[in-house]
Order: sequence, then C-alpha cells, then structure tokens
Amino acid sequence: MSGPALLLLITVLLAIAGVAEYALHKRSLARIPIRVHVNGTRGKSSVTRLIAAALREAGVRTCAKTTGTLARFILPDGRELPIFRPSGPNIIEQKRIVRTAVAHGAEALIVECMALQPELQSLCELELLRATHAVITNARPDHLDVMGPTDQDVARALAGITPVNGKLFTTERTHLPVLREAAADRQTTLIEVGSDAVARVTTEELSRFAYTEHADNVALALAVCEELGIEREVALAGMWKTPPDPGALTEFRLDFFGRQVVFVNAFAANDPVSTRQLWDAASERHAGLGRKIAVFNCRADRPDRSLQLGAEIAAWSPADHIVLMGSGTYLFAQAAMKSGVDAGKLVFAEEVPVEELFEQIVALVHDSALVMGMGNIGGEGLPLSRYFRNRAHPSTA
Repeated sequence: MSGPALLLLITVLLAIAGVAEYALHKRSLARIPIRVHVNGTRGKSSVTRLIAAALREAGVRTCAKTTGTLARFILPDGRELPIFRPSGPNIIEQKRIVRTAVAHGAEALIVECMALQPELQSLCELELLRATHAVITNARPDHLDVMGPTDQDVARALAGITPVNGKLFTTERTHLPVLREAAADRQTTLIEVGSDAVARVTTEELSRFAYTEHADNVALALAVCEELGIEREVALAGMWKTPPDPGALTEFRLDFFGRQVVFVNAFAANDPVSTRQLWDAASERHAGLGRKIAVFNCRADRPDRSLQLGAEIAAWSPADHIVLMGSGTYLFAQAAMKSGVDAGKLVFAEEVPVEELFEQIVALVHDSALVMGMGNIGGEGLPLSRYFRNRAHPSTA
C-alpha cells in the first residue's frame, strides 16, 4: 500500500473511532437523567457541593465533580476521591467523569465547569455535558487576561454553559441582559434568583453550616432543588451535612504565646469585588482586635490578579500590614504603591517556606490581630491556612 493510501486509511479509521466514541459518550449522558452544570466567578464549588448534598438527602443517587481548590469526584455515599490527572487538567476528562458516574448508577451528576477559555466553556456544555440544568453564580472581573478585557466579557464567557432547551439559574444581577440573550439563543428558561429569595435564607439556617456559607449560594442551590421537586427542609438538611470545599471561607482562633490571632482563610476569593467584601466584613466583625494584617498570595502566572488587587486595596478598610507571599509579588507592590498605599506597610515574603511565613506573620502581632489570607488558594495558600488551622483552638479548627 502506498504512503498516501495508508495515510488516508488511518485518517478514515481515526474518524470512525472518534464518531463511535462520541456516540458512546452521548449514550452515557442519556443514562443520567439529571445533569447540572455549574459556573461562575465565585461560589461554583460550593454550589456544586450544596446541590449534590441536597439530592443525596432526598434519596437521589448522585455523583458530583468539583474543580475548586482540589479536584474531587464525590461518590453517591458522599465519599470524595481525588481526580487523577496524569498530564494536567483537560476538559476531555469530563467524558471520564460521565463514564464513572454511569458506572456508579448515578441518577444525577453535578459538575463544576473547569474551562476558562470562552470557546472551551461552550464546548464543555454543548458537546461534553449537555446539561438539563445550569447554574451561573455571578460574573465578576477575574481571569480578564483570558475572558476579558471587561467584566461583561466575563459574563459572555460564563454564559457559554447555557444549555439547549434546559433551565439556567443565576443570582447575577449586573449582567442579566447577557444571560437573557444567551438563554433566548439556546431556547432555555432563565430563572433569576433575586434578592427576595436570598433574603429568605435566614441567619439561623446559615449558622448551621460548619463553615461560612453565603446566602446567595444557598438560595441558588435551593432554587435548583425546588425545580427538581425537593422540599426545602430536606435540601437544607443535606446541605448542612456536606463538608466544605478546602477553599471555603473559614475562620480560626489561636493563642500564640499570649498573642490572640483570628485567621480568616479567604484565599479562594480572588476577584477584587468578592475580596473587598470579605475583607471589609471581617474588619468590621473583628474591629476590637489590635491590628489588621492582610496576607496576599501572589502568583507570577496570574499577573492580572495581582495588579487588580494591588490597585484596589488602597480603597479598602485600611490594613496595618500587607504581607506579600508567593511569586511575582512586585506586581502587587507596584500597583499598591501607585494607588496610594504606604510602602512601609508592605512585608515581602516571596517564596518563603510556610513555617517561616507563619513566624513572620505572628511577629507582626502586638497583642491581638485579624490575619486574613487572600489572592490565590494555589501554591502556598492552602498549606498556610492548614498551618494556622493546626495551631488553632480546637473549638474553632
């Protein structure tokens, strides 16, 4: 057989194999009647977990996948398994997730969107998940280098997961016109979870979570559950049982040789809007503490995030010290000083080991302090949070 003929034969065989594989994938999808695709700037990992927990409580055999701080596959009994990625994250792994869910007899699959590029977000929905229900938590200015340059462009990118002839839920308010346009284009019903629904999530209900959960996330998950026929009381009972994502907002108190420290893990909050809200709220909640120390975990591969946060921090409730850890900290520092931050407040701790970083931070505490980690959970963000947690008072850890 000649070279060109052999090449043609191989091409034809590969095409046939690809068509057959895709047909099997669609067959697997059809065996899972409830498929929920979750996207958004903030809260998508939490909402994925909340919906899955509520469905499990209602007796629906449910699998879930999160790609937040740590990629996890959640089994129908609630156990969690790490996702094996021999060559790094790739959206094609969603096919493997679907097959695994089918193997576990799942009646529902809740999947957090893992794509950033706008075209891949759409591809994940239209070809890999074909959701019956989709969720967009919010659209805020993050990953502007990929989805930007504006937050409206971010909303358009996130809207790529809008299902065809399905239902789309959101608590987003600023960019609703973008989501309405996407829903109309794909003939999907847009369900707007407004401020009234959020207000119905009571302080008492939020207090029953073992971590700090946001009313927006709970209201959004409850709206999906209501659409699926699950009673509010049943849904909440399941949600209260679910463990948080490792990057969920948590707070620890520790006494370090007479110095009282409240550490808030907000490393997973990385857009300037969410981060400022959390910082200002924590500053107000702990106004009685002697000092406020902001810890920013920078990443050289996320320069836009460092520049955004650095440029905005001057307008926040003021910090006594700003500790810069991770890599590429000079970008944050330049933006912060340009916006008016006193250079004397900056503490550079780039590439410092966690145990040494802990010592540097507590050395800044005179008698008491609020210490809040922000910027990125990746790199040393999660290890530093664990370091504080492991030294915290048992009642708060």
